[in-house]
Amino acid sequence: MPRGTALTPEEEGGIATAELGLVLLDGPNGVAVAMTPEAAEATGRSLLAAAETAGMQRARGETGY
Repeated sequence: MPRGTALTPEEEGGIATAELGLVLLDGPNGVAVAMTPEAAEATGRSLLAAAETAGMQRARGETGY
């Protein structure tokens, strides 16, 4: 993926906060998501698993950017 395109990977993480029983995720470029605690837990687990896999791929030189 060429840098500067819509598919350029983001290098800064989002910020999660809890408010009124919801988890709010503020990401880069104005991305904002409100989730139930259950959805946030599932998303967190999925993100951690994907990050581990992607890190191993990158260590092997398998990158798409």
